[in-house]
Amino acid sequence: MAQMANRRLAMTLFSTEQDPYSHMVRVVLAEKGISFELQLVNPKDTPEDLKDLNPYNETPTLIDRDLALYDHRVIMEYLDERFPHPPLMPVDPVSRARSRLYFYRIERDWYSLADKIKPGNKTADKFAKELRDNLISASPIFESKPFFMSEEFSLVDAALAPLLWRLPYYGIDIPVQAKGLQNYMESIFDREGFKASLTEEEREIRDLS
Repeated sequence: MAQMANRRLAMTLFSTEQDPYSHMVRVVLAEKGISFELQLVNPKDTPEDLKDLNPYNETPTLIDRDLALYDHRVIMEYLDERFPHPPLMPVDPVSRARSRLYFYRIERDWYSLADKIKPGNKTADKFAKELRDNLISASPIFESKPFFMSEEFSLVDAALAPLLWRLPYYGIDIPVQAKGLQNYMESIFDREGFKASLTEEEREIRDLS
């Protein structure tokens, strides 16, 4: 494993085109302006490198010199510590713990539903409606501060943005009445870091040229 990683001249991210968890990592890399090699992977036919580096043979997987990391949360926090500017996590332990809880709840409450909205799933419409209702009901939260429960862009926003970007793919529309959420999405999607994080397939979700 170490010998293979040492042959790499730059940080490498194994990612799929549309996986939101890989997208989270790409958002962090872009927001911090980190140079890296993107290796797009077909999840049905993964390269031998990935099989050797990650015992679970999945994305995202980050290679930094002789270090191989997997699990999007581990990778995102590593990048924030390895490249501390701009910081994407609070400094004090209490605020960091709260941030981790927000991240956890976003995944447990919202991503858990999104993961079930798949073609062929007979109950996909039910999960899409539940996710839509949950997001709309949370719209006032997005009005309180410029970013999600924060004055600054954080790892929580990096985690949330890929889900919100994929709402058209899930068949979910957010009504204009949910003004807080609408404004938040427009602000996040307009960030140069977020734009740079998108793959070609992800850009097509919202018909970007």
